[in-house]
Amino acid sequence: MKSVALHNLGCKVNSYELDVMQQNLLQNGFLIVPFDQVADIYIVNTCTVTNIADHKSKKMLNRARQKNPRAVVVAVGCLVEASEEEIENLPIDLAIGNNRKNELVPILRAFFKERKKIYPKVVEAKADNLYLEKSTYEEMQLKKSWHTRAFIKIQDGCNQFCSYCIIPYVRGRARSRPALSIMKELTVLVKKGCREIVLTGINLSAYGLDFSDDNNAFVNLLKEIHNIPGLSRIRLSSLEPRLITHEFINELILLPKICPHFHLSLQSGCDSVLERMNRRYTSAEYYEKMEMIRAAYKNKHGREAAITTDVIVGFPGETEAEFAETEDFVRRAGFAKIHVFRYSKRKETKASSMPDQIAAPTKKERSLKLHKIGKESAKQFLRSYLGKDVTVILEEEKIMYGEAYWLGYTAEYIRTGIAKSAFAGMQASPGLLVNAVMTGFLAAEIMKAQLVNW
Repeated sequence: MKSVALHNLGCKVNSYELDVMQQNLLQNGFLIVPFDQVADIYIVNTCTVTNIADHKSKKMLNRARQKNPRAVVVAVGCLVEASEEEIENLPIDLAIGNNRKNELVPILRAFFKERKKIYPKVVEAKADNLYLEKSTYEEMQLKKSWHTRAFIKIQDGCNQFCSYCIIPYVRGRARSRPALSIMKELTVLVKKGCREIVLTGINLSAYGLDFSDDNNAFVNLLKEIHNIPGLSRIRLSSLEPRLITHEFINELILLPKICPHFHLSLQSGCDSVLERMNRRYTSAEYYEKMEMIRAAYKNKHGREAAITTDVIVGFPGETEAEFAETEDFVRRAGFAKIHVFRYSKRKETKASSMPDQIAAPTKKERSLKLHKIGKESAKQFLRSYLGKDVTVILEEEKIMYGEAYWLGYTAEYIRTGIAKSAFAGMQASPGLLVNAVMTGFLAAEIMKAQLVNW
């Protein structure tokens, strides 16, 4: 029995795909061990969305080789698709592209069969049709989740070609998963105790547009999922602002299992920067979408939805005045959380050849400024929940300040701690849904709650 250590980098889509790869390995007699242990095979699910992601991917591949020089080291995913030249120089034995991840086991078996001893060799395993105008969704089925919240991939690829983004080049064209396949997977997972699912994709907002003339394909899928008995929550990963319409939101507020938590990618609060980014909306239009969501949920459910976002600083040509517009926007917006990224030049993208590239110290300075604004915005959002009733799905036990707590997340994605002693000897376990009242703070981003019932 060969031992395998896996490490994941990057997005929720990568997380889902790694879960499926781990499942397939276990079903075929491989032994899964922690990545910091000596293993026969090391698999790194790579990311290349930024220079930092590239560096982390290469670092983990080198760490694997150092841990066991005789191991088979496998790079899978986006870094493999991005640069064949760099892959040739990495300490790996196998390079497997994004839409061959489901073939990991047969690729490994073929590799072991074809050789008698360990020696450096790169085996290209990239599909030929990834960049065709019409390509099919690569089927995967997760039969067990290793997380309290199960990530479910329903879409892959992107057709938007934002000027800074390499993802369309490494993930290919937008393509959607058939609803029948999704429902089959979810039904199995819920029967095995999964209470919350996170629908994810490279461009989730494009779901169904490649195989249906019906613009309601995504909403119709959500309605089907909502009807699965035993499922408590449906969480949506990142959405494009253009998806948000009155019609769309009015459908969502009728589905109480949909979490009132929306991640809308902003990228910049300045219209001239958004135009150079090829984002296809203005800051005013984005703000209108936010207010549309908040008003609809407040009118229907008595409280506003949580809205989180991504912002890129230091995009080519971003002046001090343009950055000041972004600062002003994020202050006004009242985000529950802001993920700040420093612009990273990506090969093949339009932005990589734009003039007036911003120096690293300037990007760092702007990043720190937005982080500070983001922290204060997050604090204000959390404070607004003091004294409010919430539901929490328990995830893990943790000792904090000398006391045992059950940690979990509310529907608004607020990390919450409930004293273990509050359960008074009742059986608490990961996945349990409980009602609570927010009473204070355990830590900067963890709210303390008092148990009401379960």
